Amino acid sequence: MAVTARRKARPASQDICRDTKAFPGSVSWRSGLQAGLRPENPHATARPLLPNTGFQPVSNRSLAVGAPRPPWIDVADLKHRVQYGLFRGALAGFRNVPLDWPVSLCARVWRVIGPRSGRHRRVMANLALAYPDMPLAEREALALAMWENLGRVVAETMLLDRILDEPDRIEIVNRAELEAAMQEPGPKIGVTLHMGNWELAAAGCSLCGGNPAGVYRPLTNPYVDRTLLKQREYLYSGGLFTKGTAHDAGPGGQRTARLITGYVRQGGNLAFVLDQVDRRGIAIPFFGREAKFTPVPSMIARHVGARVWMARCLRIGKGSKFRVELKELKIERTENRADDVRAMTTAIFAQFEAWIREAPEQWMWWNTRWEVEAEAA
Repeated sequence: MAVTARRKARPASQDICRDTKAFPGSVSWRSGLQAGLRPENPHATARPLLPNTGFQPVSNRSLAVGAPRPPWIDVADLKHRVQYGLFRGALAGFRNVPLDWPVSLCARVWRVIGPRSGRHRRVMANLALAYPDMPLAEREALALAMWENLGRVVAETMLLDRILDEPDRIEIVNRAELEAAMQEPGPKIGVTLHMGNWELAAAGCSLCGGNPAGVYRPLTNPYVDRTLLKQREYLYSGGLFTKGTAHDAGPGGQRTARLITGYVRQGGNLAFVLDQVDRRGIAIPFFGREAKFTPVPSMIARHVGARVWMARCLRIGKGSKFRVELKELKIERTENRADDVRAMTTAIFAQFEAWIREAPEQWMWWNTRWEVEAEAA
């Protein structure tokens, strides 16, 4: 009864301290500590409060196996902070040496740890589906080269501003034509794939006078995500829409879909990374099999009359030099909206497949592409 009475009398603000997933900047256990709020812990014995805090000291008994963890110990947040500390340490080291050093180091590390990760099995299954006639030894060598490329991307993502500060590192194919196209009024949609360093694919728009915005998936760690978001600001001068996918079920996904559609309708330039499987997408041919991908960019383009540009960022050699290429998708639009959306999405992935076949080691093979068949393989 005493515990019940104490809970009823507890101020409502203390309930916020129990939120173990508070996002940075919101009220969390730290602000509760500063405010002198006292969390309830039925497993802790009565003892004096710590001076100037309002909290009881933690005992071994209160953290015994099987006992509920005190609500002010946010394990998830603590894990994120430790990860962020390691990330900041690596970032500080990377920024104090020549750019190619950390990029080369990460490539070597990922070449070693990648094949030992759980995702390597999916990589090999996807390669077997895409290249059934390729000898196993060649597929294994291709997978190792893919892990190397991903290691480079990891380091480069932390150093995007340094790459953009060196114009010689990025070659834009048909730059004069693109600059003229970017100056023309009207909405534009760009779509790219996880190839080369896909983070730099938007450079084809931003460096040619465009004002692109992007749709991206936030990282699980909010501290790391916030730091990388600042790096992406150099490429997406129009801002970033954060969400899972462009048409997630539920109010959040619908709200974002309305926001991005409205942005494009008003003449904005919007970029998507498009080559991840979507169970709610439409089935289209891809490497001789059907795979489901989101039709959202095609739907928005068809709805508002936007021009569609397909982009890839191809790595030149093994360093941090790139060739960015954009191709405009030109498909005659009919009175049948559903057929137009399917035709546009199919054409986009036909171009993606052609680009991947030119440099398969630069595409990210670890994601699920052909879900049922990959599981069987």
